[in-house]
Amino acid sequence: MWWGLLCALVAAVAYGVASVFQAVAARSVETSEHGVDPRLLVRVLKQWRYVLGLGMDTLGFVAQLIALRSLPLFVVQAALAASLAVTAVAAIAIGARLGRREWTAVVFVCVGLALLGISAESEGSTPVGLTFHIGLAVATVVLGALGVLAGRTPEKLRSPALGLVAGLCFGMVALAGRVVSTSSLMAVLTDPAAYTVAAAGALAMLFFASSLQRGSVTTATALMVVGETVLPSLIGVLALGDTTRAGFGAVAVCGFVLAVAAALSLARFGEV
Repeated sequence: MWWGLLCALVAAVAYGVASVFQAVAARSVETSEHGVDPRLLVRVLKQWRYVLGLGMDTLGFVAQLIALRSLPLFVVQAALAASLAVTAVAAIAIGARLGRREWTAVVFVCVGLALLGISAESEGSTPVGLTFHIGLAVATVVLGALGVLAGRTPEKLRSPALGLVAGLCFGMVALAGRVVSTSSLMAVLTDPAAYTVAAAGALAMLFFASSLQRGSVTTATALMVVGETVLPSLIGVLALGDTTRAGFGAVAVCGFVLAVAAALSLARFGEV
């Protein structure tokens, strides 16, 4: 299980550093004033900072998938939320300043992850059928439609709404990555969960890049963190057999709440 924890931390670091580059790139391109503009991804891909961030995201994604095969979702998703602490520290290199509150939050994130690490049990073995895999694909389509609608909401709601939908899409990536069949190439190609990973990931990037350009980025990032941590973690416990070591349930809850709450206090670093 230790290598799963290591991979989760690698994913957090990679995603955290990538956010610094992608946020700068997203703000440097023009897009439509109304709705979600799919051409935004094409434009940001012309920015070297975004491409570099995308490379870091790829590294983080591979590490995340490996971690999901050996750790409960609540541990992996809390670690990904902790990437905001990495972003905060990385932002120092481009002139950001961290006060006592931010440094305290970074410490609390580390403490929360440590508590989760000592309380986590290896992933559960509760099997899920094809219906669950198809359900994830359907949920991704619904989230795609909700994201389009969120892009057309009033200005004050647009950024947080897009952030929440982006977070839920990231949650779909985690859930699909956890259950996707990897027994053979044919199994992967015929598993709806594999396509959910790709589709939900693309939607999440589009919606979050859009949210970075509009309204309160702090609120959007906070809602993104909530979306990608809370729901997938609950589904992991209720449907996928995620559990803790005997007698460590309270420790895991405290660690999860501490890590996520501290990450939320660093939400302003979602856009540096």
